[in-house]
Amino acid sequence: MAAMEEQPSSSFLPDLCSARAVLVVVVVAELLAMVVTLVATYYDDFSLARLATTSLFVQWVGLTSAALVCQLRFRLNRLPSNWAAVAVVLLVVVDTLIFSVIAAAVMGWVQGILPVVSLVNATTFVNGLIAAIIAGLVMRYFYVQEQLRAKGQAELQSRIQALQSRIRPHFLFNSMNIISSLIAVDPDAAEQVVEDLSVLFRASLKSTGSEASLEDELELCRRYIHIEQLRMGDRLQVEWDIQVPTNRVPIPLLTLQPLLENAIYHGIQPLAAGGLVTIRATEADGMLVLSVSNPKPAGDGHHKGNRMALENIRHRLEALYGDQIAVEAHPQEKEYEIEIRYPLQRKG
Repeated sequence: MAAMEEQPSSSFLPDLCSARAVLVVVVVAELLAMVVTLVATYYDDFSLARLATTSLFVQWVGLTSAALVCQLRFRLNRLPSNWAAVAVVLLVVVDTLIFSVIAAAVMGWVQGILPVVSLVNATTFVNGLIAAIIAGLVMRYFYVQEQLRAKGQAELQSRIQALQSRIRPHFLFNSMNIISSLIAVDPDAAEQVVEDLSVLFRASLKSTGSEASLEDELELCRRYIHIEQLRMGDRLQVEWDIQVPTNRVPIPLLTLQPLLENAIYHGIQPLAAGGLVTIRATEADGMLVLSVSNPKPAGDGHHKGNRMALENIRHRLEALYGDQIAVEAHPQEKEYEIEIRYPLQRKG
């Protein structure tokens, strides 16, 4: 307990209100009852009656303690982590002592009425001590698990930030060269490039957990393509196949743009004749399906270039939508396609 750092509030307490959590409590309690019974057989013969009695006692303590933590979880989570852990341990100990006294009273009634003083005996305190040790170990386990989860989340956020903050240096330099060359011959076009570039940088600086509408993400892609088309001319052709209401579909910011950037850099730029990049957005079985396809140059350079972007996008989507997402590459003989799937959510 002392090793736990004090925090403004705790969030490591598990949700014991779910059916799965109740099942875990029942299984763990039964295993504990079996261990206690087997230890007791060192001094006496094994008895199914002893196992049944011990199981009944441990199950009642486990389930009632879980119910109390379930009901008080919201209030406990408002406490600092160490105080919440201490509160849960005390709650379990008190619950154990109460049921120990009740069990002693019932056993005394079965065997004959006993004085009240005999209801509180060494067994009662031993039960309380065992409950304190087990509850303390469980709280420590959940605390360490929460710290590992928080560390993993922090590392994930750092990777997401790296992805969102990264605009390739060559793209920045090329954009500056485009602006420089256009200032004298077409000031309006140069001004538009500056505006497009500022929008892209502004998006890269937003919060790592930001979601935007698909319409906003496609607008970023269009601005990026506009800059690249000024540099590559007719070599870069783009086809849009959008079949979902873009203004109502959320998407993590800068999901498509990095894929589009890779498609142009690794798929179009190496080809002297250029090629066609196709961006699709469709719905299938309640999932949003996004894809970016482009010509595939000879060799596997495109695959290597996409690997990091795919992993970062996969981690971002998993953090937001869980394990229902899919980020897959479909390399073919002359075409390379990236497909993203995640649950379709409509706003408004």
